Amino acid sequence: MSYPGYPPYGRPPPQPQGGYYQQPPPQQYGAPPPPQGQYYQQPPPQGYGQQAPPPQPYGSPAAQPYGVPPPQPYGAPPPAGQYYPPPQQGAYASPPPPPQQYPQQYGAQQGYAQPPPPQPYGQSMQQPYGQAPPQQYPQYAQQYPPTPPSPGYGPPQIIAWNGDADANALRSAMKGFGTDEKALIRILATKDPLQIATINQAYSRLHRRDLLKDIKSETRGDLEAGLVALVRGPLQNDVHQLRDAMAGLGTKEHVLNDILLGRSNADLNAIKSEYQRTFNRRLEDDVKGELSMKTERHFMIVLGAQRAEDSAPVIKADIDRDVSDLYNATEGKIGTDEMKVCSILSLRNDNQIRAIAHEYKQKYARNLEDVIRKVSKAPDRTAPLEELRGGQLSQNGANEFSGHMEDALLYQLRTAVDKYMHHAQLLEETMAGAGTRDALLISRVVRFHWDQNHMANVRAAYERRYRTRLAQRIRGETSGDYERLLLACIGEGF
Repeated sequence: MSYPGYPPYGRPPPQPQGGYYQQPPPQQYGAPPPPQGQYYQQPPPQGYGQQAPPPQPYGSPAAQPYGVPPPQPYGAPPPAGQYYPPPQQGAYASPPPPPQQYPQQYGAQQGYAQPPPPQPYGQSMQQPYGQAPPQQYPQYAQQYPPTPPSPGYGPPQIIAWNGDADANALRSAMKGFGTDEKALIRILATKDPLQIATINQAYSRLHRRDLLKDIKSETRGDLEAGLVALVRGPLQNDVHQLRDAMAGLGTKEHVLNDILLGRSNADLNAIKSEYQRTFNRRLEDDVKGELSMKTERHFMIVLGAQRAEDSAPVIKADIDRDVSDLYNATEGKIGTDEMKVCSILSLRNDNQIRAIAHEYKQKYARNLEDVIRKVSKAPDRTAPLEELRGGQLSQNGANEFSGHMEDALLYQLRTAVDKYMHHAQLLEETMAGAGTRDALLISRVVRFHWDQNHMANVRAAYERRYRTRLAQRIRGETSGDYERLLLACIGEGF
């Protein structure tokens, strides 16, 4: 989503070579940063009792409806006059304009319109075990356009860019005695998903060889892992990582979180379809086999792909109802209604979750993240006996909410509140402490690098949070061609 007056953390990256499309202005899919910190000045909140202009849809500017542009041809600018313009480019320096009735960064303007007819918004899920709940925003599905898939997750596209030169250069780098690893890095780490797909096709057409197999035969170790992730492209890499995370003993929960949480419905549907096509298995069935009880139900809600689209507005009445539901499901009762919390954070879009977090703090003077952490340690005296026997509660009565489910809920909340800062923290998490979690560092760097505007903002957020450049931090944890690969992916020269 984009927010007027909300510039990105960093400067936009240079345009890709070849001129086959124009880079769209940076769109702020994530959230305004939290009020604390030096990189953002929170404007003072204003009361709701001020004089309002003629009724407008809640969350809309006076002259145009709230939302994002409908899907456009790849790289085309949004239509003028109907939607918010994109934020100004440049360094993340100036604060957003002062809010009116409801802080503007949460999607609101002056006054409230009549809310839509009552819906079962935020109510507990009453459906067969393990199935996703029904759509919570049926009225929005008819009025607002769906979020388009991310680059690399939509249907195959033919772009006005020729990959023959890069395909030949890749073959030359691997042909004969020895391998030119620097050439492989320079070519593959600087391409977007559509260019990678074009290079794969050109390599197969010109040389009658499979680029992925050649990369695997010519490289080893962490460099191989990074190059393979690049050659596969974002969608294929996601499905292979999901399969690896659930194969064998144990489950890599952080991989499930990284790939499945906070994603658009279009991306989730693409991942499910590609997983089925690649492995002839349903992703939902495999996830059910790896998770259990309420955590399983949480991820079934996510995989239902019924999240509110990014263009769905922030409606004050709905936000207030969700805030009350969250309080009653956590602090306002003995025990915790985990599924109520899961359904709200899994079925609302980022703007709505951000507004919920803001309103919760305004009403109860507590951060929603702290509430999730606190109640996850509290005993759940309302749990059925069969869940207690099955391990849902530990011996001291602590709720299982404190395990993978807590991590998943915090992941969803942080992604909505400030996506760039959250991703910066995820990168630091892989390098903090003794040793480096190389596989996780590679997967996250490659995933973030597919959108260079996004990566530029993550780099700037990292510097503001940790007072050091991301490139310098990576240099201290890696070396050789592995280091060069990661630096190229984050947009730094090597």
